[in-house]
Amino acid sequence: MKRTVLTLATAAMLMSACGGKDVSQQQQTNSNNNMETKEVQGRVNMGARLYVTPQPALMIATYNEEGTPDVMMAAWGGQCESNQVCFKLSKHRTTDNLRRDKAFTLSYADARTIVQSDYFGMVSGNDVPDKVGRAGFTVTPSPNVKAPIINEYPVTMECRVVSMDDVEGGGAFVIGEVVNATADESVMTDGKIDIRKLNPVAWDASSFNYFTLGDSVGKAWNSGNALKN
Repeated sequence: MKRTVLTLATAAMLMSACGGKDVSQQQQTNSNNNMETKEVQGRVNMGARLYVTPQPALMIATYNEEGTPDVMMAAWGGQCESNQVCFKLSKHRTTDNLRRDKAFTLSYADARTIVQSDYFGMVSGNDVPDKVGRAGFTVTPSPNVKAPIINEYPVTMECRVVSMDDVEGGGAFVIGEVVNATADESVMTDGKIDIRKLNPVAWDASSFNYFTLGDSVGKAWNSGNALKN
């Protein structure tokens, strides 16, 4: 599959977060800061629930200790610098792989690969170490970092781990630096990634569904001129 080298800054992702418990009482106590909360009139009040949507469906690929490729889906991530990505993981085999090899590749789940991508998020590499092969996917070793490139994902960033901060339960908050980004020519227009051709999916934390992004509704740093003029 032909790939075209892109700039290091090709990492457009959305910041994301987790949900909480449903809240029906009028006043709730925030467990983090003990601040009493009050209802906002005219809205449905859900308490201390963090709801950020849409969330990314990021596919993180690493090598297991024995050299077999592993992929998992992560939603709690985003772009944190012009050439850096960040995400939080609970304890996974991927977490162990990142600590050992300090490298990973990052791709986007898209509409064409949603069955396989969801499978990668459902099945642990500890239980099914050959899950990439079982999904019918193929791998090319990255020439730049010790991590696999999943050929079926048309956009991939090769990354090295900059830092890993341990979190409770064996997980980690990871910051990675993009050292190279590649894309299949089938998802490009005029030398740029065409999001309509890529057709990435986003995860909705409220309904637990995947959605495609739809049509453009405005031009960045342009549509707002209607209010300036």
